[in-house]
Amino acid sequence: MVLVEWRDVVLRPGGGERVGGLRELAASFVVPGPAGVAIRDRLRVSESDAAVLAEVGAFLGSLAAGDLAERSRQGPTHDAAAWAVRKRELTGKSSARWAGSITKATHDQWALARRGQGAHLDWLRGQIAAIEARLARPLGAKADQREGLVRGYASRGEWHAKSRRLHALKDRLAGVEADWAAGRVHVVRGGKRLANTRHHVEAAGLSEQAWRERWQAERMFLAADGESGKRFGNETLRVTDSGQLSLKLPGPLAHRANAPHGRYVLDATVRFQHRGQEWRDRITANRAVAYRIHHDTARGRWYVTASWQRATAPVLPLEAASARGVVGVDMNDDHLAAWQLDGHGNPVGEPQRFFYDLSGSAEHRDAQIRHALSRLLHYTRRCGAAAIAIEDLDFAAEKGREKHGRNKRFRRLLSRFPTAKLKARLVLMAAEQDIAVVAVDPAYTSRWGAQHWQKPLTTPRRKMSRHDAASIAVGRRALGHPIRRRTAPPHPDQSDRGGHRTVQARPDTRQREETRPHPPGPRTGCAPPGGGAKAGDQRAQHRSGHAAEHGAWHQDSLPLSL
Repeated sequence: MVLVEWRDVVLRPGGGERVGGLRELAASFVVPGPAGVAIRDRLRVSESDAAVLAEVGAFLGSLAAGDLAERSRQGPTHDAAAWAVRKRELTGKSSARWAGSITKATHDQWALARRGQGAHLDWLRGQIAAIEARLARPLGAKADQREGLVRGYASRGEWHAKSRRLHALKDRLAGVEADWAAGRVHVVRGGKRLANTRHHVEAAGLSEQAWRERWQAERMFLAADGESGKRFGNETLRVTDSGQLSLKLPGPLAHRANAPHGRYVLDATVRFQHRGQEWRDRITANRAVAYRIHHDTARGRWYVTASWQRATAPVLPLEAASARGVVGVDMNDDHLAAWQLDGHGNPVGEPQRFFYDLSGSAEHRDAQIRHALSRLLHYTRRCGAAAIAIEDLDFAAEKGREKHGRNKRFRRLLSRFPTAKLKARLVLMAAEQDIAVVAVDPAYTSRWGAQHWQKPLTTPRRKMSRHDAASIAVGRRALGHPIRRRTAPPHPDQSDRGGHRTVQARPDTRQREETRPHPPGPRTGCAPPGGGAKAGDQRAQHRSGHAAEHGAWHQDSLPLSL
């Protein structure tokens, strides 16, 4: 049985065409830094504050639901004039600032649903094309990559089941295409999964009352974008530098105000521990900060989230990021395999492994990923490297049934592997440490790494795994070196007419791969006359002993008696 890892079969979309059996590799690049920041703090509100927040959130949530329905009815024909009409209608029901926040959030939600609808269309068309290609092949036919032929289905029963699935997918495609042409999207405020949970609350471990509280909390609207130049960066939801939180009440709820100008001031104070100084510097300069208040019904807690945009930082050139070497990282299902490489592509030190557990709840998985990435960043700082090389993995096309239909275990592994979350977390956390992240093409890293690096680096005290070798391959690809240890093969006559082998370390680099010593004289099977260590001593050439003088040698005449 041959074991093939995902990076040997998963290819980046648009990564290039196959040339000579192998596809063309995409160029490595430095991942841009984060464009925004979000921090969160708990609000220890009183019962009266919680009642006011729940009432305001439910009222504004009903306005947001109606505005979303109106935006969905307008479809792609929506323009700035229609946006202004919607905002004027909401202004009379709430206020100008809340109307602006609601209409912008509604437009963003419709645009997100529209993009998801387009992605679903592409997925349906890809599945239909894959099934049709396999149905056209004979039963049991093998794939031929050079001819561009896919494998056929294994049995007649599987072929019949896939033909039925093909008709079902075509029906779904016709419905989605009709929605796309009409500009109609399907959005559930509060979440489709939570809405479906209403039909089986007992199986979900919830009571009807608990589900109702959670549903109302998810449909509340308590969010406002900031505005530069206004006091503390936000007039709708304002947080002062002392931590005082106040909100502008909508018109129908103005009787709830406990401060001038129709505002309500909460008893709870906000204290952002993470990035608190950065947030404080921003609001004291009256720069825009967006806030969102959320109610976690499971814990019975209220939270406030602050977010703002960062100035776009110039992307570090790849040569500058890899000048001091990189730390190559191979992402796996249960650990990160890392190895430091110097600027010449040579592994330094010992391989490192940072384990994590992806079982359990989403919060547990997220905490495990953050902990593993923190250890990886600390190791990178200790090594003195300024960049981390990772694979630009994308499993979007690999989770379908047609790619690995029979291997359900492998499909589940791909589905639960957090590629997008891991990369996003790494970019955010590395930016705080001034460490660049270099993304490389993932094709053939495990296969070629094991072929060229696993056996040479295995010692009695070091057990090399395939993942450790893949981390070296990832790092060398980020540095611009080929994965193989030496590019030029040995010459047929073992001479040096073509020069030394390329991709070697400098002589002054420690722990380098040594080249073979260069003995004096030409490299032939025997020493020529007049060469060697004692070439200057003519007496050493006499086999019977050293001559008495350095005269010319002559042959004695033979005796006459012979």
